Amino acid sequence: MQNTYNTILTIFGSTGDLTIRKLLPAIEKLLKEKLLDDKTLIIAVGRRDYTDHTYLQFVEKELKVPLDTKALEPYLNYFKLNVEAIDDYVALKAFIDERSDENTRKAYYLAVGPELLKGIATMIGTSKLVEKEDIRSSITFEKPFGSDLESAQAINQLLWTYFDEKQIYRIDHYLGKEMIQNILTVRFANKIFESAWNNHTIKNVKIYAKETDTILSRAGYYDTSGALKDMVQSHLLQMLSLIAMEVPRSYQSEDLKNEKVEVLKKLRYDRKSLVIGQYDGYQNEPNITKGSKTETFVFFKAFVDTPRFKGVPFYLMTGKALEQKESVIIIEFEETSEQHKFDLPLFTNKLYIKIAPLDGISLTLNSKVPGLRNAVEEVDLDYCVACNAVGNLPEAYEKLILDMTKHSKSLFTRWDEIELSWQFIDQVKQDIQNKQIPLRIYKSAEELYSLIETMTGEKL
Repeated sequence: MQNTYNTILTIFGSTGDLTIRKLLPAIEKLLKEKLLDDKTLIIAVGRRDYTDHTYLQFVEKELKVPLDTKALEPYLNYFKLNVEAIDDYVALKAFIDERSDENTRKAYYLAVGPELLKGIATMIGTSKLVEKEDIRSSITFEKPFGSDLESAQAINQLLWTYFDEKQIYRIDHYLGKEMIQNILTVRFANKIFESAWNNHTIKNVKIYAKETDTILSRAGYYDTSGALKDMVQSHLLQMLSLIAMEVPRSYQSEDLKNEKVEVLKKLRYDRKSLVIGQYDGYQNEPNITKGSKTETFVFFKAFVDTPRFKGVPFYLMTGKALEQKESVIIIEFEETSEQHKFDLPLFTNKLYIKIAPLDGISLTLNSKVPGLRNAVEEVDLDYCVACNAVGNLPEAYEKLILDMTKHSKSLFTRWDEIELSWQFIDQVKQDIQNKQIPLRIYKSAEELYSLIETMTGEKL
């Protein structure tokens, strides 16, 4: 009699970059740390002719970092499948049914491009690999969630044809990062911030996601997406929502999402502040359409018109080929009411929530310069989460995969979050076209920063 499993994770796109670089290393780590139990089965689905062993040999060859494939091998089955053949899905269902019982957690991870998502999801539903009302089964897929509001709505309607919303896990891997998860703890578990988190105390908020890399080998995806859709629609708006949200009724998934949705409903931006750019040389990248107007840099000032944050500017910026790799949220507080009594220049306090390259938190304060001079200097209270972690910090995908197998959706995005974020991004894209916002070709980040400082009076 065939053994049954507690968890069966089936990965479509098993020979793709996402599975090889992110998913399998994350699964290996979870297995080694006993966070996934011994009764876990990983099914790698692909159309190539591999055995379990030759598939792992292929993975080893493709990976740039070591992977303990021997640790993975006892848990892994390679299953050959043509994504367009319904009979293959029926055979996969029979294979899974033989290895599961009424308590088995069955998760289907679509690590495939957006062009394949609808077809595979339809086949999964038609073959009854996942049936509505079956809370043990789920389907997981990555952003992009469509390319605009209309396409996102169409994809969502298709998914709802076959699956309940509770069965759909939409991954934004940024939400799995350690410091993104830590935002709520910093906000609500510290009295000094809890009572100061409002427009009486906060002067502005900056949310940056800067990269030194160019588009590398992502031309096919990036040239139809650009920085607005690739980074702002998902990652930056998610960070903004966590910073600006009201205190939730509880820290359970649905209550958190309800408050994030209220932020997105109240979000607007200053059209006059919008700057879009394209790095010099983008047009010469392989597989880029000549004359492409795709932006690789975006900056704008936004506002959240809630009682808590009304009037506070949020500066959002992301770009490629910039001067440093850095993802950070900077909360700048108002000047002290005692400033005039010091008769000295004082600095504003700033809270830095650092997401990459090293997770951490720092707070800048005013302090007297040691010695006989009556002078003030800016000092940092700095805590590097990554430096002080025991062992390696978990990768985002480790947390997301673990939550997926445990039916936890706190770090996954709900449909109304996606719908509202696309409404916002579509408006920005429309303004770029209608207002004829110029696409600025930049050779260095300083060119853009100088322009933004002139436009907004805000130093980046």
